[in-house]
Amino acid sequence: MDEPTECSARMADLANLFNLVAPFFGLIVLGFAVGRYKQLPEEGLAWMQFFLIYVALPCLFYRLIADKPLSDLTNWGFVGVTTTATFLAFVLSFALGYRYTRGNMPQAVMQGVAGSYSNIGYMGPPLILAALGPVASAPVVLIFVFDNLLLFSLIPFLMAVAGVEKRSLAATAGDVAWKVATHPFNLATVAGVLAAFTKLELPTAIDKMTLWLSQAAAPCALFLLGVTVALRPMKRMPGELPALVFIKLVLHPLLVWVLLSALGNFSDAWIYAAVIMAALPPALNIFVISTQYRVGVERASACILVGTIVSTVTLTGFLWLVKTGRMPADLFH
Repeated sequence: MDEPTECSARMADLANLFNLVAPFFGLIVLGFAVGRYKQLPEEGLAWMQFFLIYVALPCLFYRLIADKPLSDLTNWGFVGVTTTATFLAFVLSFALGYRYTRGNMPQAVMQGVAGSYSNIGYMGPPLILAALGPVASAPVVLIFVFDNLLLFSLIPFLMAVAGVEKRSLAATAGDVAWKVATHPFNLATVAGVLAAFTKLELPTAIDKMTLWLSQAAAPCALFLLGVTVALRPMKRMPGELPALVFIKLVLHPLLVWVLLSALGNFSDAWIYAAVIMAALPPALNIFVISTQYRVGVERASACILVGTIVSTVTLTGFLWLVKTGRMPADLFH
């Protein structure tokens, strides 16, 4: 390839990447600008959050898996590797937080979440499907379900051990099991699996409604993320924050890449989907969890803000490596 042709190809790659990423971060910036300069009550966000969690996102997850073969939804090797990578990122972040907070275990738990919990609900599905196509929907759903199972089991257990939960471990375990079983995302996933097994086809009217609702999930979620970050400005930079952001945005996706390459025989699309899921910025739910336990609220806000800003570079970088083929799907072959 001569130099002008190679230069044109690179420019085309950059233009395609910009067109892929810009709408996602653009919606976050739009939400941030509106939240920052339009003084509206924060309580107004409650209905949008309810709409996303109980209506739009469940429809999205249902549609992602309802037409998938069951063999894609029972890839336990993939589940084991990706969940292990998330657990390792949690352990590293927890250890870092424990050191910086001088043994404050509840704070360390929140730092563990900040360094391992990606924005896999709001940003993950639309971005990865836009980047990789429908073939990536099954790994996206599996990572979403099992990362949530891992973290929403670890958090209440460790908080109970630390004394934040004023209940017995048995009561905490029962509460965790009930919340996991009744979470709208997990119910939608179960419904999708049943639809895949029975080859269910929804009536035309209901099918169109779920399609519209699933299409509303991404723009509403990204706009909400921007508004929420704007309403909780960072007052100071916690000392451990740069290291946490590095673990979340760089080390976590690299761990996923290495472990999937070393421990299994997975398709390129599945590996790339897992890497991008791990490279997503910290989840907005980190703030919700910290508020629930009244632990590390300011740190959570700072992590979401800084992580989202830094991810405009790191996430774009991983997408560029994937889209241009500069990151081989299987590191060892």
